[in-house]
Amino acid sequence: MPNLKDLKNRIESVKSTRKITKAMQMVAAAKLRRAQESAEASRPYAARFNAVMAGLAASVGGSDSAPKLLRGTGSDDVHLLVVMTAERGLCGGFNSNIAKLARAKAYELQAKGKTVKILTVGKKGRDAIKREYGDLFVGHIDLSEVKRLGYTNAQDIAKDILSRFDGGEFDVATIFYSKFVNVVTQIPTAQQIIPASFEETEGDDSGAIFDYEPSEEAILADLLPKGVATAIFSALLENGASEQGARMSAMDNATRNAGEMIDKLTIQFNRSRQAVITNELIEIISGAEAL
Repeated sequence: MPNLKDLKNRIESVKSTRKITKAMQMVAAAKLRRAQESAEASRPYAARFNAVMAGLAASVGGSDSAPKLLRGTGSDDVHLLVVMTAERGLCGGFNSNIAKLARAKAYELQAKGKTVKILTVGKKGRDAIKREYGDLFVGHIDLSEVKRLGYTNAQDIAKDILSRFDGGEFDVATIFYSKFVNVVTQIPTAQQIIPASFEETEGDDSGAIFDYEPSEEAILADLLPKGVATAIFSALLENGASEQGARMSAMDNATRNAGEMIDKLTIQFNRSRQAVITNELIEIISGAEAL
């Protein structure tokens, strides 16, 4: 049984931990608002961009004149999985859930006889899947020095992926990230970006209303690389909001758990202290009676 000094030191240690988790919760809450606004602001643009691209892709179809980014290589033997996670931990299951989805996809593809390559964005995702699929890594993009994510960061990642595609390193590319819903809900998501896949929304009549000049193929050839960068940028923004929401929730739980532990340790300390006092009184009374 720990003595009073050990209990007192442990109570002070847990109190210090609670101060840290509370501070981290407040910092995450402050960052969450800005990250959430950025993620939500990007959604209408991304949705409209995809709607226009869907109309263009539908008019071009699978013709030989369609850009390579749209029609693909004609094969799906080699898959590139772009796992996008955070550079820091202490955010609950945010990083592990994305890594889990990527591992499941890699296992599924390998079971079908496909070749899998992995490009990681963020240190935590790389650490999470390195043990099982470290031999499949083809690159890593470090964003730890970036203070605030911008479109240029997405462009750099897109250039890396597009250069690999042009070099014939893979046939299909899929990005993995977490879509922000609210503070307690973030949905791990897999999105194919190469070959480009667009879902035409209901009521979208862009192909019936507009005539494009130059041709649809020329427009797609120019916009598809921007579409890859846009998808990556949206994923980075969603990840940013999801990370802060998950960290805020995790630190809130940690703060509450620390408070409960302090209460239990305080009760244990008081009981031990009372037992010591009682023993001392018994010794004094016994000594007095002996006299």
